[in-house]
Parts: sequence; C-alpha cells; structure tokens
Amino acid sequence: MKWITRSHVHVDRVACPWLIKRFIDSDAEFLFVPKSRVMEVAQKQDAIAFDTPGATLHHRENLCTFDVIIKDYQLTDKALLRMARIINAADTDHLDADPLAAGFEAIAVGYSLRYPDDHENIAGQFEVYDALYAWCRIDVAKNES
Repeated sequence: MKWITRSHVHVDRVACPWLIKRFIDSDAEFLFVPKSRVMEVAQKQDAIAFDTPGATLHHRENLCTFDVIIKDYQLTDKALLRMARIINAADTDHLDADPLAAGFEAIAVGYSLRYPDDHENIAGQFEVYDALYAWCRIDVAKNES
C-alpha cells in the first residue's frame, strides 16, 4: 500500500512510517510531497494520507499522529504505548512530559540536517526507533515486575 505525508520529516513523520512498516504494512511505500499537495497526490496515487491537515490519520486533540494510528489500528503492545508517550512529548513540544523527549527532538533535528532527503532520513532513523522500541520493551517489563 502507498502512504503519503508532508515532506521534510520530523518526529511524528518518522515515527509513523516506522510504526506502519513494523506493525501494520510491512510492504508500505512512502511518498513525501509538499504540504499543499498531500491530499491531491493521495487521491491520484490511491495512497493513505497521514500527519497532514485533512487526513483521517492526523493529530486529534492531545494525540499526535503516532498515537492516532495506534488507536485506530487497535495496537495494544505495551512497549508501543510507552514509546507513544515519548513520541507525543517530542512531537507536541511538551518536552518536559517525558525524560526522553528532548533527546528524540534533538535526534530528529540532527537527522534532518544530515539527511535532507526524506527517504534517507527515515531509513537512518528507523534504526534509532528500533533501538527505542527495544528499550521500551525493557522499561515496560521492568515496571511490571
């Protein structure tokens, strides 16, 4: 399936492709286009739009798009829910809401500077998100015992 969002990815627009690829659609193909063209290109390409105005999968109240996808696709993995708190805090500029949020914001900025091409950017950051998810699995297990 094709998925589409705004170009110049940042926290949520990296986290969402990671989530989609790892938990929803392992064959996902991502398109990145200017904000003003996302919905138009989505229709032409029969792609699912996310993290852009007008998309069903977009911020809702205090939820970032990562949270919305978890909710809409009924994902219940506790490590993902822990990860969502970090992503939400970093993406919504509530860096004090989670101790890891500021670090994730810094990583997002650094990757954007090093890799202005969105596909290269997410390819590199997927490793970081895999590592965060692994840490979240340990954190959840530690806090459950």
